[in-house]
Amino acid sequence: MSESHIDPDARAHSERLQALIRSEIQSAGGAIPFWRFMELALYAPGLGYYSAGATKFGAAGDFITAPELGPLFAECVAEAVVPVLQQLGPQAHFVEVGGGSGRFAGDAITRMAQMDALPARYSILEPSADLRERQGEYLRQRLDASQLRRVHWLERPPQDEWHGVLFANEVIDALPTPRFAIVDGEVMEEHVALDGDGGFKRVDRPADALLSAAVRHVERQLPQPFAEGYRSELLPQLPYWIQAVIGGLRNGAMLFVDYGFARSEYYLPQRNDGTLRAFHRHTVSGNVFANPGLQDLTASVDFTALAEAGTGAGFEFSGYCSQAAFLIGNKLDERLAAHEAGLEDEAALYALRQQAKQLTLPAAMGEGFQAMGFARGVDFEHAFLAGDLSHRL
Repeated sequence: MSESHIDPDARAHSERLQALIRSEIQSAGGAIPFWRFMELALYAPGLGYYSAGATKFGAAGDFITAPELGPLFAECVAEAVVPVLQQLGPQAHFVEVGGGSGRFAGDAITRMAQMDALPARYSILEPSADLRERQGEYLRQRLDASQLRRVHWLERPPQDEWHGVLFANEVIDALPTPRFAIVDGEVMEEHVALDGDGGFKRVDRPADALLSAAVRHVERQLPQPFAEGYRSELLPQLPYWIQAVIGGLRNGAMLFVDYGFARSEYYLPQRNDGTLRAFHRHTVSGNVFANPGLQDLTASVDFTALAEAGTGAGFEFSGYCSQAAFLIGNKLDERLAAHEAGLEDEAALYALRQQAKQLTLPAAMGEGFQAMGFARGVDFEHAFLAGDLSHRL
C-alpha cells in the first residue's frame, strides 16, 4: 500500500492504532504473539480494520465476497439450508456469523420467503457496531416489514438452546491466528516486536504447550516432518471457537464457506511461509505490518482442522466440496435461469452471467473457495452431493 495514496485522516487513524499496539508490546516486555497483533489490527475497538468505519466490501472496498457479486450465492445457500429448516419446523432459527454489508441476509431472506420457508428468527452475529449499523440500514431498505421483524443482531452467540442453521462465509480466515516456525528442530511461535524506528518486526519465541502439540499433531499426518525454517499458521483454538460460536445449538446444521485447503495441501513443503496475506483496494500484499487498521489480514483455512473441530463438537460430518460444486449442486442453474427470464437488457444479462462465472470458474472463486457442512438431528448431506472432496481430508 503506497503511503502517498493514503488519506491523511486514514493515516492518522492507523497511527493511533499503531500507538496502541506499540504500547501493548512494551507492556508485554518487548513482544506480543502474532495472533494478538492480528486481533488488534482487525478488531481493536474503534480502531481495528473491522471495528472502524471504512468501506471493506465490494468494488469500493478492499475485497469482494461472494454475496457482494449478486444474489446467486445467497440463493443457492438458501436452497441448501431450507430443507434443514423445514425438518426443524416453524421455530427454526438461522444464525449468520459476520454479516458483511447485509447483502447476503437480504438475498437469503428474500429467497427463503419465495420458498415459503422463512425461519422464525434470522440472527446476524456481528460484534462490530459499525457493521451492525450498516447492515441494518441496508436491510431496512431491502426487506418488507414482516421479513424485517425476524431479523435480530447478536453481539455474542445465543446461549439458550436453539435449533436451526449456523452459516459463516469467509469468517474463519479472519480469526486471529498463531504463526509457528521450526527453528533448530523446535516449535517456535512468531511474535511481533519493535524495530529501531518504532516499526514492527517478527521475532520467534518458544511455543507454548498447546501450539507445540498442535504443530506436532499436524506434522504426524504429513508425509515428512516440517523442514528447518518452515513457517506457517495453525489455529489450535478452532475447536473452542466452534463450541463458542454455536452457543446452545442443539439440533440443526452448520455450513462454512471459505478459501483454504485440506491439510496435506495446506502444509506442502513449498508453502514454507504459510498463507498469511493482506488486502487493500483489491491488491494482495505480503506486508502484513503496513498501516494497521487500513488493510485486511487473512490466512487460508485448514479444512481438515475444521472437519476435526466440527465432529469434535458433537456433529456429524455432512460433506466437503468446492464452492463451484456446492452452488451447482444447489440449483445454481435454476436460479440463473430465473433471473435471466426477467432480464431483457443485454448489459444486465452479461453482468448476471459474469457473476455466475466469478462464483464457479476455477481461476476465480470456484475452486479456491470450499464448502463444508455438519449436522445433528437432521439430514444435510443433500447439500454436498456434487463434487465430493472428503477423500482429500
